Amino acid sequence: MELGIFSFGDIHRNPVTGEQVSPAQNTADLLERARLADEVGLAYFGVGEHHRPDYSVSSPSTILAAAAAQTTNIHVGSAVTVLSTEDPVRVFQQFATIDLISQGRAELTAGRGSFIESYPLFGARLEDYDALYEEKIGLLLQLNRQERITWQGNFRPSLMDAQVLPRPFGKELDIWIATGGTPQSTVRAARLGRNVMYAVLGGAVDGFARHAALYRQSAAEAGHDPAALRVGVSTPGLVLRRNAKDTYQPYWMDSMTRIAEERGFHKPGKVSYDAQVAPAGGLFVGNAEQVAEKVVRMHAALGHDRQIFQLDFSSVPQQLVLEAIELLGTEVLPLVQQELGQQPA
Repeated sequence: MELGIFSFGDIHRNPVTGEQVSPAQNTADLLERARLADEVGLAYFGVGEHHRPDYSVSSPSTILAAAAAQTTNIHVGSAVTVLSTEDPVRVFQQFATIDLISQGRAELTAGRGSFIESYPLFGARLEDYDALYEEKIGLLLQLNRQERITWQGNFRPSLMDAQVLPRPFGKELDIWIATGGTPQSTVRAARLGRNVMYAVLGGAVDGFARHAALYRQSAAEAGHDPAALRVGVSTPGLVLRRNAKDTYQPYWMDSMTRIAEERGFHKPGKVSYDAQVAPAGGLFVGNAEQVAEKVVRMHAALGHDRQIFQLDFSSVPQQLVLEAIELLGTEVLPLVQQELGQQPA
């Protein structure tokens, strides 16, 4: 089992203090988190892509290149790359370069994004939402397999015996497929034979078990070995030495209230928060023992290989995020490995 962290570069106004971190400070904070995550033995550092004033990261590859140059062992990757509004050729080149900088530690998680602001920004039509992704993930995977490519599609100029460079440090880039958990996207990832990353915002700790089962079944039906494929889960949470539940509540409430208003969801309250933090809930909040126990419980349901944590909902202060990173690496990870009978990496 691998543990890691990810961020969108959240720079919302802090709901407790009223302060707001600048994009420049947040960028420095992200790199500090990457260095600490590397030092304490976490497996993954990821940053997502948004084009909004409340998140600082619109160019994940730039942040990841900087993180790669300042770390030694940790894998660095996107969480996610909004592939539907990107040029797969340029994305491949960017991440192949990060792979060279890191000597094989780059990953790329391709998704369609949970927000849609990139579509008008880059001239893509929402009516083409599914077709854009289907075409671009196909091209990206073909680029990953071969240096010279002849290709024709609907959303970018054709390629005629084009040589796409540089090539990754290893044979290929490690490309994952991101999904919020629809059956269609689960089956797509499985049929493509790529690792899958499920975005879990809440619900029950075992709520994605059926998706993981469908993924492995669909992979086998498509001729892939399910044992060779990996399942990842991204979850919000915070691990602290004390008072994690009370500390995290205003940050979670602030973010989830905003998301509920934007998407027409039911607004959260103390009852729903308590249910999410409880042992069967999907929020990973507590001390090291509590969080480790919940990771093990999720693993029993999903059999997942990697879990990454978003620790900075609504601008949780940097000192608390750093404490959580330290505890994830030095206490949560050993507890999980011990419970699952795994040897430390």
